[in-house]
Amino acid sequence: MIQTASMVLRSGTKLLRDAIGDGASRDARILMAHMMGVPADRLTLELSRTITPTQVSQFEHMIKRRAAHEPVSHIIGKRAFWKHEFNVTADVLDPRPETESLIDLALDGDAPASILDLGTGSGCILLSLLAEYPEARGLGTDMSEAALNVAKGNAAALGLNDRAQFAQADWFSGLQGRFDLVVSNPPYITAEEMDELSTDVREYEPHLALTPGGDGLSAYRSIAAGLAGFLAPTGRALFEIGYKQGPQVKAIFDEAGFKAVNVHPDLGGRDRIVAVSPAEKG
Repeated sequence: MIQTASMVLRSGTKLLRDAIGDGASRDARILMAHMMGVPADRLTLELSRTITPTQVSQFEHMIKRRAAHEPVSHIIGKRAFWKHEFNVTADVLDPRPETESLIDLALDGDAPASILDLGTGSGCILLSLLAEYPEARGLGTDMSEAALNVAKGNAAALGLNDRAQFAQADWFSGLQGRFDLVVSNPPYITAEEMDELSTDVREYEPHLALTPGGDGLSAYRSIAAGLAGFLAPTGRALFEIGYKQGPQVKAIFDEAGFKAVNVHPDLGGRDRIVAVSPAEKG
């Protein structure tokens, strides 16, 4: 039986809608575009094409994976973030739109010569910043060797190998030097909130990157305790937070002795970034 991409997409969308509800049409189109090797925004122009039985099987397999709530990014192996696409696997946190608020805020300041990204994961924060600051060099750290391998692959794909280094470390352990910009999207979901996460996140993303357990604040306490020894005198530090955690995280850095600690919202108006510098600028 001859089948067009449109016919197969229609049946796949219905199956997916029954399984996941909202977002089924969008996800099915992304998967179809990936299978056909065309940009998602050009898929409509390609839907009249006849596709082979092998392609039908490939698409149906991807639909079944998504119907089991596996993230689209894991199925196609990539996720768009800021101005680039990053390779992702189950070993790293999926880059999220709200994290772009950290990039936006980082760019609203002096250009750094050195950047430290704590818990780099896919490397999306560090590599996005290095692409924006062509004179800067950066170091990304992570406890997971598998995550570091993903980050290294993304650095190579973006042509940033010469300016990006990576090291396995538990926050500041084993590190040396001071940095003009320190950034991090640490695990901050509370133990209680983990049960409320969608199946896509809870079952498929690395728990080490999602939650430290307890009240979700232990990473900030560890970072605040060591930050002064690694932040340049005129440097800045930016940390993503949960939208309910602004006052608590600000208090942690206030108590650690930092004189300029401010909470900034994301595009949705929710608290998202805590900015820290050693002292008020005169």
